[in-house]
Order: sequence, then C-alpha cells, then structure tokens
Amino acid sequence: MATWRARSSSSLPTLAVLLLLAALLCFSPAAAAAGSLATAVIVFGDSTVDSGNNNFWPTVARANFPPYGRDFPGGRATGRFCDGRLPTDFYSEKLGLRSFVPAYLDPSYGIQDFATGVCFASAGSGLDAATAGVLNVIPLSKQLDMFREYKSRLEQHLGAAQAGAVLSGAVYVVSIGSNDFLENYFALTTARHLQYATVPAYTAYLMGLARAFLSDLHALGARKIGFLGLGPIGCLPVERARLLGLACDDAHSAAARAFNDAVRATVAAGLRDSFSGADVRVAEVYGFVEALLRAPGSYGFDRADVGCCGSGRVETGYACSAWDPRTCPEAGRYVFWDAVHTTEHANRVIADYLFNTTFGSF
Repeated sequence: MATWRARSSSSLPTLAVLLLLAALLCFSPAAAAAGSLATAVIVFGDSTVDSGNNNFWPTVARANFPPYGRDFPGGRATGRFCDGRLPTDFYSEKLGLRSFVPAYLDPSYGIQDFATGVCFASAGSGLDAATAGVLNVIPLSKQLDMFREYKSRLEQHLGAAQAGAVLSGAVYVVSIGSNDFLENYFALTTARHLQYATVPAYTAYLMGLARAFLSDLHALGARKIGFLGLGPIGCLPVERARLLGLACDDAHSAAARAFNDAVRATVAAGLRDSFSGADVRVAEVYGFVEALLRAPGSYGFDRADVGCCGSGRVETGYACSAWDPRTCPEAGRYVFWDAVHTTEHANRVIADYLFNTTFGSF
C-alpha cells in the first residue's frame, strides 16, 4: 500500500501554498453554493421585488432616498420600496446564499456577485408593456433582454457548462401583475380598458403574455420557476384612501383573485408539462395576506390599514419624505411601509410562508 511521508518540515509551507492556490483556482459560485438549496435566486417583476434597478433608469418611480432603507443593513436607501429587505432577499438567505439579491443595473456589483443572485425587476412594471410605459420603467421584455445579456456574461465568467448548471439550479421568482390593474386598466392611463371591455378579457390578454414570458424564460435555461399570485390589492392603504374610508375595494381584490385563478389554470393546462425538466409553480399568497390584514395582531403587527410613512394613506415614492414628522418610529409594528408597499417585518413574515409552501422545496 502506498504511503506518503513528509520529507522535511520546511516543505510544509510550500505544500500549504500549493493547496491554497489549488483551492482558489477551483473556486466557483457553484462550489460556493454546494451546501445551499439552490445555485442562485433570479428575480423578475415590479416594486414588490425591485432591489434598485430603477435607480439607474430614467423614471420617477424610485425609492433611493430616506426614509426608504432606514432598516436595511447600514441604513442604506438601495432603491427597494421598503424600510429594509424584500421577500426575495429572505428567500436568498434561507436558501443558503447571500442575505440580499443585488440589482443587475447597479454598477457596484459585477458578474461574480450576480452568479449567486440577481434582480431584473423594475418598480411600476407589468406583464403588459403599456403598464411599464405609464411611468417609463423597465418592461418585462427588457428584463428578459437583460437576462440574456446576463447569461452571456455568466458563460464568459464561468464557462458554458458551469453557467448552465447555475441557471438550471437557480430558483426564479416572478412577481408581477398588480400594476397592470392598478396603474393601467383601472386607472384608465392607457387605452386597455377600451380594447378589453371587461376584466376577464384583459386578464386573458395578460395570461397570453405570461405564457410567452415563461416559455422564453424556460428556453433560456430556467427550470425552477415560482410565479407569485396577487394579494388583495383592493386593501392597500392607497386603495382604502381612494374610497375615502377604511374599507377595501372589493372589485379590485376580486380582479386579483380572478388573475390568480387564471395563472393557476394556465399552469395546470399543460404549461408545466410542456417545459421539459421544469418545475413551474404558482406561489399562492392571497389567502395568507388576507388573513394577515384581517388580524394583524395575530402576526405581531398593530396596524394594517395604513402605512408607516407620512399619513400612511397616499404616500409612496417621492411623497414618502424623510422630513415628514408623521412617519412612525417603529416600522415593524405596521404591515405597510408606505401606502402601497409592505415593511421589512411583513416581508419576512410573507417570505417565511412562501418559502415553506413554494420556494424552499424545489
């Protein structure tokens, strides 16, 4: 039997250096994620998951200023429409990856950072390109183009085989759809309400767009895809304020439920089976968020009818000012941070639920 024996103690430092160099040469994101549940978290969508892309896009739909980000590590306003982290940041952490997902357009990060997580989402975007046009944000088609560029950069960085392994082993989060109704169809900001006279007709149009997007995403290498359903959008503080009271807009929430039914039907109708080797899931969240809003105390919150920022009824984006003395001192007591978006505390609660039901079990 062959044996190894050190020739002298003086050779040990040289051996240690060689081993260290070998380890560095063999390092890869895939190896770094070997103990993780996924190779990366890759994100598409709107402000519910945008980690700062709009900071680098010519739009007013931004949140890269205080008091946004005050509870983010370092107190940085990163562009997240939140006081802290988003659900996707928590998914990444729970999957054994980094504690946040960086924005693709942020020049502070490079392809080595994006190899274990990247966000293409843009606040204000929708499945419908006309929705993105309302605030001149990044349409879903452009988000997909950025993903194509990312794939090419990843292949140059890691090699085609390893890049393919990262893409196929990644968890993809798609969170989009509410703006199509609230900023587009119901707001009458485009001609969609004339082209599609009923909510079911517009929803069917959106499903065609969703099907095409998921097909393109699969063709580019995605295999573990979670498409988030909508929550009760009629119960956002800004929606309550629009009705001059505290009641939810039941018609708008009904549209969200119908959208969720349509997404579920689209996936069940063979979309999942037609994508070779793919696992496409609908991340059901409506019922959980509805229960949270009805009984916030049961989940550790004091208020679910208004947001923390300003009056909590209409402020979002630039209207959420660091100089407003009404902004609450403890965002964790509120479900909503501003009149549209949830707090970090709520995002953690929702992420825990969705990780257990969807994103942690691919």
